[in-house]
Amino acid sequence: MRKKFLIAGAVAAGFGGLLIGAAPSVAHHAFAAEFDGNRPVNLTGPVTKVEWINPHAWIHIDVKNPDGTTTGWMVEGGTPNTLLRRGITKDSLQIGTVIVVRGYQSKDGLCKPKCRANGRDVTFPDGRKLFMGSSGTGAPQDGSDPEDKK
Repeated sequence: MRKKFLIAGAVAAGFGGLLIGAAPSVAHHAFAAEFDGNRPVNLTGPVTKVEWINPHAWIHIDVKNPDGTTTGWMVEGGTPNTLLRRGITKDSLQIGTVIVVRGYQSKDGLCKPKCRANGRDVTFPDGRKLFMGSSGTGAPQDGSDPEDKK
C-alpha cells in the first residue's frame, strides 16, 4: 500500500513539474542585459501613458528635441509595489504632468516605436525627487539608490 502512495506521489510530482514547466513565463532581466550604464540621459516632458505592470512599470513621456520635434520615450521603473513604497503612485503620474527623469538609455539605442531608458530618479513639478530604478540588478551605483551600499 505504501509503495502505491509513493508511486502516485512521484507521478503527481512529475505532472506538476510538467505543468509548471509548460506555463508561460515573463523573464526578469538584469539592468546590464538591456541598458547601458555609460549612456546616461536626462529627459523632460509630459507623461503620456503609465503602464503599472509587473515585473517593471513603464512611464511614457514626450521629450521635445532642440529642433522642435518630439521623441517618445518609454522609461522603465521598478515594480509597481516598489514604486508605491518609494512614494510614486498612479496619482503622482497623471497624464500631462511634466516630469524630469534621469536614467540610462537602452543598449540598442533604437527608437522604434519609442526610445527606451531605465529611469534612476524622477523629479516632479513640486521639486520632489524620488528613486524609481531597480535595485540589485547591476545598475550603476550612481548614488540615486538609497539601498546602495556606500
